[in-house]
Amino acid sequence: MRRSSYLIIGIVLGILMGGIVGYLYFESVPSPFEEKVGVIYVEGTMIAGRGDGKEYVGSEDIISQINRALDDNSIKAIVLRINSPGGTPAGAQEIVGKIKEAKEEKPIVVSMGDTAASGAYYISAPSDYIFAEPDTITGSIGVISKFVDKSKKYEKEGIDITVVKSGEFKDMGADWRALSEEEREYVEKIVEDACERFIKEISDDRGIPLDDVRELSDGRIYRGEEAKELGLVDKMGNMEDAIKKAGELGRIEGKPGIKYMNPPISKTTIEVIPREKLMAVI
Repeated sequence: MRRSSYLIIGIVLGILMGGIVGYLYFESVPSPFEEKVGVIYVEGTMIAGRGDGKEYVGSEDIISQINRALDDNSIKAIVLRINSPGGTPAGAQEIVGKIKEAKEEKPIVVSMGDTAASGAYYISAPSDYIFAEPDTITGSIGVISKFVDKSKKYEKEGIDITVVKSGEFKDMGADWRALSEEEREYVEKIVEDACERFIKEISDDRGIPLDDVRELSDGRIYRGEEAKELGLVDKMGNMEDAIKKAGELGRIEGKPGIKYMNPPISKTTIEVIPREKLMAVI
């Protein structure tokens, strides 16, 4: 009889302890049915294709993460946490195209960190709402293409270079000579066309007259407070504010859960890639 009583007591205690542990576990783990905001980190220099998880962030990676957030029915809105100095025009354009497509399904809010300039502002503009800190570095609207002429160095070192090419422009940008006048004009046209596309995107996305955007697009950077005054961002605030706003736009009742679609890169500050490594950057 006594043994049976101990057995019953043990079973009851086991059930109670299991219930307590289960409660604590499920309280600490977000419910799969909880409505969430998906957070995507965009950190580093943007390029088309795949990034390296350190210095470069690839358009294909960001697009994949946006797609995952769209496919997750528990995610009702998306926050892009941006810390980037910019990148290539094509890389930014691929991300912009996906953002415009995605926002038809779920609202997208941008939270700018230390820097969201040039191409990083390009991808911010089509979002539904933009937060920045007062001293966030943003703007830098424009395009740059850089070529290095080392011909004098090669001459001094006695290095002779023989070039056999199929067309006049095939070695354009090679560091053993300067650009010809015709090549310079050709590159200027490429840069101007890319910049004009950038300006038009901002005008359309932010509702700012085209001529006003052109006045802002001389390449200068703007502090977050200045950017707000110019209509480039919507409000001062941090990522927590962005998540709250995304929850509101996604019609989430109460405090939204958070699902991180990718981890931030393991750096305390962004290492800016030397721009001479890229033909054209924005």
